[in-house]
Amino acid sequence: MTDSTRTTGPTGSTGPTGTTTKQAPATGGHGLLAAGLATFAAVILIIAGFLDLFRGIMAIAHDDLFVTTRGYVFRFDLTAWGWLHLIFGVLAIVAGFALFKAALWARILGIVLAGVLVIVNFLSLPYYPLWSLISIALYIAVIWALCVVRPDDF
Repeated sequence: MTDSTRTTGPTGSTGPTGTTTKQAPATGGHGLLAAGLATFAAVILIIAGFLDLFRGIMAIAHDDLFVTTRGYVFRFDLTAWGWLHLIFGVLAIVAGFALFKAALWARILGIVLAGVLVIVNFLSLPYYPLWSLISIALYIAVIWALCVVRPDDF
């Protein structure tokens, strides 16, 4: 057999000596991209969850630390905002760790939680604007990372 008569099959190719070499199936890189985006989303969800957890603790312990705005439509007691951030921060941390298991329910929970936390952080913009904007950006990145990956690649 010469080099020009090499045959290719679904599992590999036959070389000039008649031996068969195995080739890995071509995935187009989608599997690596999916794993990378899922890991990215998990890590960012955990970090942002800790930021919200600490922000909740700050609001519960020292609510005079935050700026208050008069006439704000969604005005709540800052301790109530603290409890919201604390509870949702803990849930975000749990969902972030669950994403490492690559379970579909964890992905759905991560998207829903990140969406809720975008709204919660938007509503608390007048009280702590810089951290609210940072948290919103992080949670939008999580939503993007979890939505762009196809379910069969995850």
